[in-house]
Amino acid sequence: MKTMTCRALGGPCDLAHQGESADDVINAQDAHLKAAEKAGDATHQDARDAMKGRWRHPRRSMGWYRDTKAAFAALPEG
Repeated sequence: MKTMTCRALGGPCDLAHQGESADDVINAQDAHLKAAEKAGDATHQDARDAMKGRWRHPRRSMGWYRDTKAAFAALPEG
């Protein structure tokens, strides 16, 4: 199990997301950003818009995805 924060994934806060894979934390970040948007949290809006764009245009976002997977892989377990 590894941990990445909202900030490490391009967001504005230090909420920790844990997962067995980079995809786990990316999906947790997506859910966090959706919840923040629904709650009217304007501080997360730029990150939410960026995440929406990545889901809509996955090929164009492969650089971000590869970088995130590499950052996740470099993290220590725990």
